[in-house]
Formats: sequence, C-alpha cells, structure tokens
Amino acid sequence: MRRFFVKFAGEPEDQIVFDREETRHVQKVLRITAGEKIQIFDGNGNEFLCEVLGFDNKRASAGIVERIEAPAPESSLDLTIAIALIKGDKFDLVIQKAVELGVRSLVPITTIRCDVKLNNVAQKLERWQKIVIESSKQCGRATLMEISEPEDFRSFVESATGSKILFSERGGEAFSSLKADKKITAVVGPEGGWDDSEIEFALHNKFQIITLRGRILRAETAAISIASLLQNHFGDLN
Repeated sequence: MRRFFVKFAGEPEDQIVFDREETRHVQKVLRITAGEKIQIFDGNGNEFLCEVLGFDNKRASAGIVERIEAPAPESSLDLTIAIALIKGDKFDLVIQKAVELGVRSLVPITTIRCDVKLNNVAQKLERWQKIVIESSKQCGRATLMEISEPEDFRSFVESATGSKILFSERGGEAFSSLKADKKITAVVGPEGGWDDSEIEFALHNKFQIITLRGRILRAETAAISIASLLQNHFGDLN
C-alpha cells in the first residue's frame, strides 16, 4: 500500500489535506483516485490507514480510517552517526541507507582533512530532509531520522553523549572490544582520514577508538557498514 508523509501541527483531524507537492505525487504521478486506501505517517511515529476523499483546489484530501502500526518498528538503539562531509551523491547515499538501517540521528561534520566546502547550507539541509522523507516512505519508518546542519568536529566531540566511538583507519581497538549501551554516538572520518590531533582530541573526550582490522573503506561504505554492525550487535538487526 502507498505511504505518504504529512506533517501535522498538532493532533491530526479526521480529514487530512496534503500539500501541493504531495498532491501532485498522489494525483499526477501515482494516479490514485477517490476511494483508494493509502497509509499516512507524520514523522513522529504515528501511522494511519486512510481513504482518499478527493481533490479540490489542487489539494488532495483523505479521511482517517484508523491508527495502525508502522510497517517498520523503530530500533531500540538510539544511534547517532556523525560523518565528515563527502562529495556529490555519496552523502545522499549515506542519508538514504542510514534511514533504512534505523539510525536515529545523522550529523554532518567538518574535519581538518575534509575538503568539501558547503554553500547554501539551508538549501542543502532542505534537500537532505527530502531524502529522509522519501527513504522513510520506502522503508516503512514512521519516525523521521534527524539530520542537522554541519558542525565542527571539535564542537561535536565535546557535546557528544552516550557510548562514544570514533572509527579510525589506523590504531585503536578491535570491534570485538567495543562495549556500549542503548545510546551510541559513532563518528566516521573523511576520505583523507583523521589527523592525529583529532584522534587525540577524541581520546581526551572519552571516545573509544575502534578500527575494522584489515579493512580500508571509503567514507560512505564505512558509515553504512558501521551502522549495520552497531545495529546488529546492540540494536534490532540481530
């Protein structure tokens, strides 16, 4: 069944009105007609079975039939992935897969060896949030993964909470030594790797340095693999 995202100001009314962009998707792209059943989620964990009522003034409307469970449950692991900005569509891929893997929050960070310069941050953030919504529609999550504006590495490290892990291409301990609770902050470096001063700063702020022995991964592969490993060991992919 088709799923759609509608952001409610408060509790949803019996009748839901879509915005123009989602209306176009319902009517013009998918050609859904009045009387058809659809599912609507609000990004805050609520999912509804609805019936399309019709189209008026370029807006689709639907009536709530009943509140239902989302197709995909949220992971019990409160997982934040912080990743150094990477070029082009690679970061878009990380966002998409992080949503699918049940990551709670994704934070772009800038590091010493990060060579990505961001212009129009607001425009980028809007694009990233759209990717989160589209990925949530596809994978069945009813809670939107949080994605924040880019943050400086040192500022992020100082404010990080939970079990704090920095994944490094060198040094560090084996993954099997990792001890974590139900809230994890995992940091993934840039394509050029970490500067020694960054590793030292993370250690000073009580981060555990972990390396995937014998594996040299691209930044986007590392982020996706690490999310999978952490969900398998401490979340719901086990």
